[in-house]
Amino acid sequence: MMNLIAETTALPQAWRSRIIGKIAGANLKIIRMDEAGIPLESHAEFDEALFVLEGNMTLDVEGELIDMAAGDFFVVPAGKSHRVLEGSRGVLFLVDAE
Repeated sequence: MMNLIAETTALPQAWRSRIIGKIAGANLKIIRMDEAGIPLESHAEFDEALFVLEGNMTLDVEGELIDMAAGDFFVVPAGKSHRVLEGSRGVLFLVDAE
């Protein structure tokens, strides 16, 4: 068993994910978010699932702003440009195939 929120306190840097497991080729990751946000990115080969465990996050998916709070889940489709805006903070659980 693992407490995902407790695990993020040990992460040395915000926005640097740690793989905590794999299922059917997908990476299960945790990320500690800080106020800085992340720049625009895109993944042509895979969808990316985002689940906010704690805090809040504003996701920009090709100009559509999505406000997420603890408990919210969103899948960014493959090939869609996206970024996390400044002011987001908390704990994020992420599933990708990277």
